[in-house]
Amino acid sequence: MNIQNLIRPTIKALKPYSSARDEFQGNSDAMVFLDANENPYNNGVNRYPDPQQKGVKAILSEIKGVSAKHILLGNGSDEVLDLIFRAFCEPHQDNVISLPPTYGMYEVLANLNAVEIRKVNLSETFQPKVDTILEASDTNSKVLFLCSPNNPTGNSFSTESVEKLLKAFKGLVVIDEAYIDFSTEKSWLTRLEEFPNLVITQTLSKAYGMAGIRLGICYASEEIITVLNTIKPPYNVNELSQKKAIELLTISDLAKNQINSILEERTELALELENVSFVSKIYPSDANFILAKVDDATKRYNQLVEKGVVVRNRTTQFGCEECLRFTVGTKEENEELIKNLLLISKS
Repeated sequence: MNIQNLIRPTIKALKPYSSARDEFQGNSDAMVFLDANENPYNNGVNRYPDPQQKGVKAILSEIKGVSAKHILLGNGSDEVLDLIFRAFCEPHQDNVISLPPTYGMYEVLANLNAVEIRKVNLSETFQPKVDTILEASDTNSKVLFLCSPNNPTGNSFSTESVEKLLKAFKGLVVIDEAYIDFSTEKSWLTRLEEFPNLVITQTLSKAYGMAGIRLGICYASEEIITVLNTIKPPYNVNELSQKKAIELLTISDLAKNQINSILEERTELALELENVSFVSKIYPSDANFILAKVDDATKRYNQLVEKGVVVRNRTTQFGCEECLRFTVGTKEENEELIKNLLLISKS
């Protein structure tokens, strides 16, 4: 596949903005910086941040086993997804494909960028319908979004289905792996070099506990990363976010231990939900949440709010009618949830 044929002509012709810190590439330790019109008085944040986030990328490269040349960082994964739209989708001409029920920002960003979104509903078991997806695509279909493990259903897509789509779809296949660290399935990062149209997005918001710093990650071929770097804002990830990411990523086994605790709690929470009379189905989960079908999702959601517990009502999404989504909390939080669910069921 020739990726150059997918790039918007205006992006190909674009000369990217070159910031002061992009132009200077030397050792900064002993330099006097008078190039960027910054306030010279040091307070820890008076200088612009590294525009390429080299320190964070170096750590992620080691953790994930992927060259830094294949990594782009964004102000949350939403910025990464928006950059993909801007680089590859011509407004009022191209289209993208999403698979409901799924992450709602794909549709929001399509509408924001004036790009048609074609929806192909997942099967009853929440798996991609490969033939239907390919039938829905045409020469203007630039991006296919696969959220696996999927939000809000929690399941992973079959390797066979994803492989078929990677080989047959004529545009980019973006696999959103926000929840991959909670899954027994392997990340598609291990096969990044096998498929030139494969783009993988991950985040530090879930397993790594850094939702507050808004740091999203894109892994792709060097060619695709170069295109996205061309159009990203010059200092899109701030200094405080970079420092905090480096700090937490370098604490040995911090994320691993927290992930293990969440997985243990997920198993326990699923077992406890079986004892709630109005819960009729608990869906298997590869994520840090559990989707459950109840008798009246809106009623039960409101009852929980009254007791001081906030969950997510997903009843308006295709295939999730009368479903609530429970994020796996700490042991104490999960016990509070179950206690209130049982009280509600007895009232």
